[in-house]
Amino acid sequence: MITFCISLVLLLLGYLIYGKLVERLFGADPKKETPATYMADGVDYVPMKPWRIYLIQFLNIAGVGPICGAIMGAQFGTSSFLWIVFGSIFAGAVHDYLAGMMSLRDKGCSLPEIHGKYLGNGIKQFMRGFMVLLMILVGVVFVNTPAVLLNANFTPNWNIYVWVVIILLYYIIATLLPIDKLIGRIYPVFGFLLLGMALAIVVAFIAYRPEIPELWSGLQNRHPDAEHNPIFPMMFISIACGAISGFHATQSPLMARCMTNEKQGRPIFYGAMITEGVVALIWAAAAAYFFGPNSPVDPTGKGGPAMVSLIANSWFPQVIAVITILGVISAAVTSGDTALRSARLIVSDFMHYSQKPIKNRLFVAIPIFLVTAVILVYSLADAKGFDVIWRYFAWANQLLATFTLWAITVYLRQNKKGAWYFITLVPSLFMTMVTGSFLFVAYKEGLGSMIPRPLGYTIGAVITLIVCVIFFLKSKKKETTEA
Repeated sequence: MITFCISLVLLLLGYLIYGKLVERLFGADPKKETPATYMADGVDYVPMKPWRIYLIQFLNIAGVGPICGAIMGAQFGTSSFLWIVFGSIFAGAVHDYLAGMMSLRDKGCSLPEIHGKYLGNGIKQFMRGFMVLLMILVGVVFVNTPAVLLNANFTPNWNIYVWVVIILLYYIIATLLPIDKLIGRIYPVFGFLLLGMALAIVVAFIAYRPEIPELWSGLQNRHPDAEHNPIFPMMFISIACGAISGFHATQSPLMARCMTNEKQGRPIFYGAMITEGVVALIWAAAAAYFFGPNSPVDPTGKGGPAMVSLIANSWFPQVIAVITILGVISAAVTSGDTALRSARLIVSDFMHYSQKPIKNRLFVAIPIFLVTAVILVYSLADAKGFDVIWRYFAWANQLLATFTLWAITVYLRQNKKGAWYFITLVPSLFMTMVTGSFLFVAYKEGLGSMIPRPLGYTIGAVITLIVCVIFFLKSKKKETTEA
């Protein structure tokens, strides 16, 4: 429990100290007019209260990531605590804040437009298609997960496609309605519910005093299949939303279009990520106990959703356990619809197609939902389909974070004096190594079963070095041209 408590304090200090430093570096100006006022359209550009935006941002970026991802990451041992804490403070929150503020300064533009501005038109075109596909995969994951949980826990005799249709219909409505009509009104309530679930687990820690591993017990890999799941890079792919996630930056433009003051950025963007880190830490600590040697049950073979049910039913009365499971379901649902909403905005920005008329929103949204439905049928029809989709989603999610970090680094190099760009250069290099080596080290997800692991790490290092050299050569060339 000592490591857990210290980790919570560090996350809070990270927000208060490092978050303030990053805000000053960016130069948030409370006097600047924001897109919510000079581009108000009553659909996506709608001024909202800061506390409401914060809760919506937190819920949008969270989903089941800081729950299921943190649970599966806890299998690797106490090193997961370190990644959640330092990843959130120095990588994830910086990524979320700067990407969100760059969007705010540029008319609330979507993420591919930021990539194009700082990484080149070719990257922009690639990221447009890549991100729409990623948002669709997020939608698929966050239809599949709640449908499975609802069917297993509440309606075991139903055909699962009943829940799939219900959730998809809700997604269509939420994607098309103005952001303040549904999302702006009920999502803050779900945000409080997600925080309440985490608080309930902390109360369980106090009541039951579970033996949570301490940092000084060692950082060894405790994964049940450690031979095929090395901490690097597998843990850094498993724990995404609880440390750094590319998906977050796709949600930031939604909220940037609702902010009325640049000073709101630190609590909304940096603060929401730190809050998610706290939630991830709590769930990771709970899972670490059940994965440990003194666990009262055998967790072998249980995935994230099953572990949620196990934790809830082991520590809580039946009513609270049901509420906890429903909270996880709501977290998934409320990220799935905003992911598909983001896909609509990315496509509409690319087409320069106004989204104020409902017919225009339908024109963009219908093809997106048709593709989502096709992939969803595959994920449910094949027992291994969802696993395949989740693996590609997790890697693609971290790859997107890597691209975004590089775009931010170029922005800081071009616009800020001195070596301040190093605050994102280091995370950029680290995440490039994570995503670059994953496909060559992962035993099932990549080529790790075909090539020696040292060679896989070497390939990842070479990719990282090449990207780093390109960054400095391009930066030097631009400086010479401007001079």
